[in-house]
Amino acid sequence: MAKVGLIGVGNMGMGMSKNILKNGHELIVYDVRTEPLEELSQLGAKTAATPKEVGVAADFVFIMVLNVDQVKEALLSDNGLLAGLRPGGTVICTATIGRSQVIEVSELMKETGINLVDSPVSGGAPGAANGTLTMMVAANKKTYDSTLPVLEAVAKDIYHVGEDVGMGQTVKSALAVLIGCSYAGIFESLALAVKAGVKPEILREVVSTSVVGNFLFRDTTENILERNFRGQSNIGTMYKDLNLAKDMANDCGVPLFATGAAFELFQAGKAVNPDEDNWTIIKILENIAGIEVKKSE
Repeated sequence: MAKVGLIGVGNMGMGMSKNILKNGHELIVYDVRTEPLEELSQLGAKTAATPKEVGVAADFVFIMVLNVDQVKEALLSDNGLLAGLRPGGTVICTATIGRSQVIEVSELMKETGINLVDSPVSGGAPGAANGTLTMMVAANKKTYDSTLPVLEAVAKDIYHVGEDVGMGQTVKSALAVLIGCSYAGIFESLALAVKAGVKPEILREVVSTSVVGNFLFRDTTENILERNFRGQSNIGTMYKDLNLAKDMANDCGVPLFATGAAFELFQAGKAVNPDEDNWTIIKILENIAGIEVKKSE
């Protein structure tokens, strides 16, 4: 079993931490908040006062934070991870921070002798809790092979998408484009049907058995019908991911017409209800159309 560290015990990091423990690995965790550390301590994890302490105790360290500034802070501060992690150790960046940003981090780590695995994830808090995340892993083959047993503790579907750091973030941005546009289509489909007099349960049943009746549609519509807007997939995360995808598209010279429209919906939803989940956007369309998408009485 491996000595594993994890920095960033939010909704995603908490689920990942619990699965690392369930799989028998040693775990040391760090977060700026004490509450999640106390919970994990009761489950058998060690806790650290600084990222450096995580590095001293671990051979593999997940970083699951929000953005590249937090990644740099965790790695490069005076008590950062790189001050404690030994050469030959491995940093697994599961945060979605963008292609150019993770390449920049790789350059900052170049002379340290520490491996960097670029591995953003998909699956949200439910996937983290259930150990069923999808991982898009970019690293040289030797590093990938040595890290795989640790990745298997938190993920179900693990894809080695390339040898070069940055390819993981690239695949994640392409995925974010499809997810964001799919969300926009779901919201508009529901609003149109309900405004025209169709019960949303009927639309859900019909679409669920169609070619586009996937998990995203079923889960999103169920949460909207139940008016469940908090605790699963905060809109700020998807907004950030779409913004990163747009930045990458600008770098590559690729127009993203549908993604641009989806991004504006997410920007509006984030401005109105920043503490709610992605499907809070339906409220904007409901307000415009004068309807409410909920279970029939």
